[in-house]
Amino acid sequence: DIGLSELTGAPVHIAHVSTAESVRALREAKSRGLRVTAETAPHYFMLTDEAVRQCGTHAKMNPPLRTAEDREAVRKGLADGTIDVIATDHAPHSSREKAVEFNTAANGIIGLESAVSLGLKLVQEGVISLTQLIEKMSIGPARILGLKSGLQPGRPADITIIDPDVDYVIDVKQFQSLSRNSPFDGWQLQGKAVLTIVDGRIVFAEGI
Repeated sequence: DIGLSELTGAPVHIAHVSTAESVRALREAKSRGLRVTAETAPHYFMLTDEAVRQCGTHAKMNPPLRTAEDREAVRKGLADGTIDVIATDHAPHSSREKAVEFNTAANGIIGLESAVSLGLKLVQEGVISLTQLIEKMSIGPARILGLKSGLQPGRPADITIIDPDVDYVIDVKQFQSLSRNSPFDGWQLQGKAVLTIVDGRIVFAEGI
């Protein structure tokens, strides 16, 4: 894909970056001024392939989880701007699709309801700043996709309000989604989204 961008001059967006080699290739492409942007997801900067031992099919995704060295490279890519976007890679599946042999189980995990909190964990660990997190989860994706962003008088707002101090444990039974396929079930985190406004309408509110 990077080669095609270089050949044609067209922009290319790389999804689900998960390996050190991908980060290296992206960094080199950007250094040459190619029109390349990239995205990763929380499971690629929080988990390694060891999660499969504990979580089984709930840790099966495509691309698969990688090594600790790959995870560290993804984190560094987020920190230095090589990776532009943190996406949810939200892929809900029924229990029936996951409660099978690993090789035949569906790929993907539910990511929407834990993504902000896992991003905040990166901030708390000093990997990226809060400003970087906001850029990678809101302003940056909007810019890449050519969508409106920011707040202006008279224009419908898209806002997520975060309580950075609340402590909570991820409990898949409490998810708004009907799916439960998360390898983060039981994780203790600090900070979460408590209010979401889309196009000027409140679509989610918790404890407000």
